[in-house]
Amino acid sequence: MTHLVIDREACAGHGLCYGSAPGIVESDEQGDPVILADPVPSGLLGQAQRVVAYCPERALELRE
Repeated sequence: MTHLVIDREACAGHGLCYGSAPGIVESDEQGDPVILADPVPSGLLGQAQRVVAYCPERALELRE
């Protein structure tokens, strides 16, 4: 199983993750990311890999 993990200290709230992976991540009331799909479904794994790569703060990570 693959899990998307957020480093809350590194996250600057740019919103690229929930903007580009709405089926996996969304924002809470403060604009912070919230993981929707845990574990990440196999059909969304490519999208999860892209969103990890897009994060300018490197606050997202995929873990087995």
